Amino acid sequence: MNPTLLLTRSDVADLLDLDTCIAAVEEAFRLHGTGDAETGILGIHVPGGGFHIKAGTLRLSRPYFAAKTNANFPGNPAAHGLPTVQGVILLADAAVGTPLALLDSMEITTLRTGAATAVAAKYLAPESARTVGLIGCGNQGWVQLRAVRRVRPLTAARVYDRDRGRAEALARGLASELGMTIEVANDPASAARNSDIVVTCTSSHQPILDLGDVSPGAFVAAVGADFPEKQEIAPALLAASRVVVDVLEQAETLGDLHHAIAAGVMTRDDVTELGQIVAGRAAAPKGSNSVTVFDSTGMALQDVAAAAAVYERAQAAGRGIPVHLAG
Repeated sequence: MNPTLLLTRSDVADLLDLDTCIAAVEEAFRLHGTGDAETGILGIHVPGGGFHIKAGTLRLSRPYFAAKTNANFPGNPAAHGLPTVQGVILLADAAVGTPLALLDSMEITTLRTGAATAVAAKYLAPESARTVGLIGCGNQGWVQLRAVRRVRPLTAARVYDRDRGRAEALARGLASELGMTIEVANDPASAARNSDIVVTCTSSHQPILDLGDVSPGAFVAAVGADFPEKQEIAPALLAASRVVVDVLEQAETLGDLHHAIAAGVMTRDDVTELGQIVAGRAAAPKGSNSVTVFDSTGMALQDVAAAAAVYERAQAAGRGIPVHLAG
């Protein structure tokens, strides 16, 4: 039996660029929309954090299966000097079950999350979009802004973070790289207001945007709510918007949609899955006066597609440490 490749975070970073990841994630959404994929999730809470396991299958150049186990411990940086998110991805041959690779998950998770926003913006954001409001300026914020810039010719951004220093660092670091004017906002609403595109990527457990905070016709990518306790978009704003989700079964239990359903202002029948739109099986929401919200909870198929791309490039480049797990 062929060895399993062990691929570190530096391997993944060298082998997977954002543009490749966006293309891989778009294909994952298309296959999800045509029904040619399977996906599932399991979450387990422990004191101080939790674990989630996301798994799925895709038929790409070959049939692939991947399962990602991510730990999320928000107190890690301050208390232990450790990352908030740590984890691994197991990539396997979905035809015979052979483990193909074991990959660090952090780089893939970061890039594929930004890539999902780029795919959603490609299909849902106004073609005329030139301004973006970014709320949350951690590592994910940097990727989100880079990703959205790939699909819309943005010229200006307003960014906000509870830690103003992080917002200022992002503004300094990306303004020149992306050829944009980037200003630091004093609060989430002032970052969002009058922006064509709004991205929220925080760990908030309370709504940070409500009715009146987002301009008519804007596109909002709500990225942060990937556990039931997390929430970024007020139910009233969601109910007044056209809502597109990555995976309905996840969004109605984990995402901002979950809170709107619990509040009794929405049902699962009020939303569309992005994959249906990418596959051409549903029309993208239209209209210049309605807000469109993409409730992004993180689809396992994004991990499958990104991990497969890394694995195939690692094979071609001779990267990774071969390990005989059955030896």
